[in-house]
Amino acid sequence: MAIILSESEAKALLQKVLNYSKADECEINLSGEQRGNLRYARNEVSTSGTSINQNLVVKSAFGKKVGIATIDEFDEASFEKVVRRSEELARLAPENPEYVSVLGPQQYLKTGGFFESTAKITPAIRAEAVAKSLELTRAQKLIAAGFLEDQRGYSALMNSKGLFAYYPSTNVNFSLTVRTDDGTGSGYVARGYSDYAKLDTVAATKIAIQKSLGSVGARALEPGKYTVILEPTAAAVLLENVFFNLDARSADEGRSFISKPGGKTKLGEKIVDERVTIYSDPTNPELPASPWSGDGQAQQKIAWIEKGVVKNLAYSRFWAEKKGVKPVPFPNNIIMAGGTASLADMIKSTQRGILVTKLWYIRSVDPQTLLLTGLTRDGTFYIENGKIKHPVKNFRFNESPIIMLNNLETLGKPERVVSTESNSNYLIPPMKIREFTFTSLSDAV
Repeated sequence: MAIILSESEAKALLQKVLNYSKADECEINLSGEQRGNLRYARNEVSTSGTSINQNLVVKSAFGKKVGIATIDEFDEASFEKVVRRSEELARLAPENPEYVSVLGPQQYLKTGGFFESTAKITPAIRAEAVAKSLELTRAQKLIAAGFLEDQRGYSALMNSKGLFAYYPSTNVNFSLTVRTDDGTGSGYVARGYSDYAKLDTVAATKIAIQKSLGSVGARALEPGKYTVILEPTAAAVLLENVFFNLDARSADEGRSFISKPGGKTKLGEKIVDERVTIYSDPTNPELPASPWSGDGQAQQKIAWIEKGVVKNLAYSRFWAEKKGVKPVPFPNNIIMAGGTASLADMIKSTQRGILVTKLWYIRSVDPQTLLLTGLTRDGTFYIENGKIKHPVKNFRFNESPIIMLNNLETLGKPERVVSTESNSNYLIPPMKIREFTFTSLSDAV
């Protein structure tokens, strides 16, 4: 059986499995994917591999008693076996008070997240892309460590009320750390695309090399509050803590930065600078995403924060029913609108500040204010009179992305970035922030 099924093949297979169901309600998720990767360190390839996965997940319900079973065997006997197992588990389970009946048929947006250029990547294509990168680092006697991974696959959903959904997708991520041979300079770059044709490993490698060579001889600066310019890769790992917490239930229950005393929330209130707009759109050509959520709800273009105001929160179907509102599924992609400034423009307009190219080891300090801590890494630079003057030693920071977005000076053009913390892809602009808090120095390179 093929790993990547067409829409008609997936629909036929799901119907075959659903025919075995004797439950009050049945929901079946089907997925298949093939991944390939090439990993290298010390300028030499260390591993090359391919993984193939197929899964079928059956959820059966008798009233509010629910059972779930999973298989990765795709023969007729296994299909019936997994349905029977889910039904057995459902009969044994206690009632789930938060169970909501499955949805009927839905209308989905048309999205284009599958690209043949990515689907057709072979080990030879990966090797060629990495070889071009290694030629550059070897020529300058620099040490490179990187990872190139591509994925092609699909997901499909069918239930006993006639809902059917199907979405094929592709993705390729490339990340690279370049260090000087004495280990005193380091630069990092990451790129992610749905379309492999957009990946230029040579251009990306040149950026990492420039940061690596430029970060040699870093000088110590006193910790304190500085104007900072965050490259999109650095900004993403802070902002995703905002994205992950746009949830109505946690806000209503007082567990979120959106919460207010007395069980109220900040929905409808301005919480950040009016230039901040954060939205999701599964049809965005630079960041395409599935047009349906995990339970089959249709995804739409939706503003979460618009001109600084909290416009929407994600409501599960259970929580929406409890609160008497319309359910809003958690988004499958996140985009932050930007401005027109380039990174060079931001640097030129800065009298005294710090360029941060990467943040890592992000940890929560206070969930109620989204206060985070972490470290700069792989290229941090001092700016004076509109020019990069010299590299600086790395800092530990303590900052909330909400406070940060209230101290906004300039937004640049959004770019697709890969988060170093979650490996998620976003569209994020570079940003210039005043009074960013650095609390101590770090000896890490």
